[in-house]
Amino acid sequence: MYIPFDLLPHRARLWIYQADRKLSEVEERVVTEELQVFCALWVAHGNPLNTSFKIERGQFLILAVDDGVAGASGCSIDGSVRLLKSLNDRMRIDFLSHSRVPFLIDDEVKLVPVRELKEAFSTGILGPDTPTFHMLAATKEVWERSWILSAEKTWLAQYLPKTPVT
Repeated sequence: MYIPFDLLPHRARLWIYQADRKLSEVEERVVTEELQVFCALWVAHGNPLNTSFKIERGQFLILAVDDGVAGASGCSIDGSVRLLKSLNDRMRIDFLSHSRVPFLIDDEVKLVPVRELKEAFSTGILGPDTPTFHMLAATKEVWERSWILSAEKTWLAQYLPKTPVT
């Protein structure tokens, strides 16, 4: 059963997907319509799920399930992935690639290929304070608290230039 995202409890489980580009207004409308239908019909082992979604910054899709009512199963999660693959096939929007990391630069989402991270940090294109997105936030509460973090507070800290110990 679809419910508005704001009405989900803080414990709601999240899956965050990043599109390979910003969606157009028309694409965002189509994705919204399809997700509303999907969420309204989303079930696990025949039990309806309290579900919702949110599109952030025209590029991130956040799917949510209130596990306190009924939890998503592997099969039901597979159904959401099938929907994302279908959107890719029909609209050429890839929500499943993990080859680029999102950063917030000049209030816009910029995607940096993983293979270019070390160089981007070493040359100063990206720095420890560069905002990035917490793509692994597993609950609504964690997402609300720490959706945007500085790179140094994430797994990206491994790419920061090391200062010699004196």
